[in-house]
Amino acid sequence: MSILSIILQSLLILYYVFSGAAKILGAKYWREIFEHLKLAQWFRVFTGFVQLAGAALLIIGFWVTGAVAWAGIWLGITMLLACIMHVRVKDPFGKTAPALVFAVLNILLVIINANDIF
Repeated sequence: MSILSIILQSLLILYYVFSGAAKILGAKYWREIFEHLKLAQWFRVFTGFVQLAGAALLIIGFWVTGAVAWAGIWLGITMLLACIMHVRVKDPFGKTAPALVFAVLNILLVIINANDIF
């Protein structure tokens, strides 16, 4: 595992733990975003658990070869779906950009760790 992968993995763990927990706990910011995206609040909670599961898989990846790449796939798909939801409600690029950036970071993590998938 490369230094870049470890740093990226660690930063993504921090983001997804805090973001996932905030979604589950119903932080006002996330409640408003899901309302704006015309998504049910139960889906916000579900998304929070999806992110926490991805963060857990990233943590497991420190010890289990291949887990990091699978976590990157799992979370990358999640972020690409977030981009689609923003486009669906015709959000400006600035509101879609964070989800897009995290999608790209997850894709980068998959590329770095692609040899460990199987």
